[in-house]
Amino acid sequence: MAEETMSAKAQEVALDRLLVDRFRNGDASAFDEMVTRHWDRIYAMVHQLLRNPQDAEEVTQDAFIRAHRGLANFRGDSAFSTWLYQIATNLARNRYWYWWRRKRDRTVSFDQPVGEDNDTPLSEVFAGEAVKPDEETSTQELVDRIAVGMEKLSTRHREILILRNVKNLSYEEISQILGISVGTVKSRIARARDSLREIIGGDDQ
Repeated sequence: MAEETMSAKAQEVALDRLLVDRFRNGDASAFDEMVTRHWDRIYAMVHQLLRNPQDAEEVTQDAFIRAHRGLANFRGDSAFSTWLYQIATNLARNRYWYWWRRKRDRTVSFDQPVGEDNDTPLSEVFAGEAVKPDEETSTQELVDRIAVGMEKLSTRHREILILRNVKNLSYEEISQILGISVGTVKSRIARARDSLREIIGGDDQ
């Protein structure tokens, strides 16, 4: 299974590289294909960060506009998708502060699915370590705690949990997207999870 996944990922990277080359050689339609291939995934990630459809739509559009402008200088040191995620993440960070100041009192829904290809509720991703199968009666209470807890996390702790646990990105991909070392990625994820557990556990106190 791992080999199949790696093979599929390698094919994705190779196709992106081919599209980049076509675009650089003057084929404008190649970029349209890139948008079609990556729009939903970029939008889903940004929406997880901002939880506002209009903001997510605007940030996603802006990410592709910036990618279009910068593609001629794209060196290919990382995969095109990783580069695109980095652009979108940086834009979402900036928009997040706007969102946070104006909408921080809105409740957070963790009933939404992880992604278009995965119907697992977001709550299960974060609640997995804290709830047992026979504790279904307390699940909703835990989901509410997680929702509040995620709001209390710092921006970078929240975004790294989303990139790792929701988007299922590798440590290396997150490293490239956030511009930090793999070691920092791992330690930040650990601290973010500890912070979330501490916040959730401390709600009774």
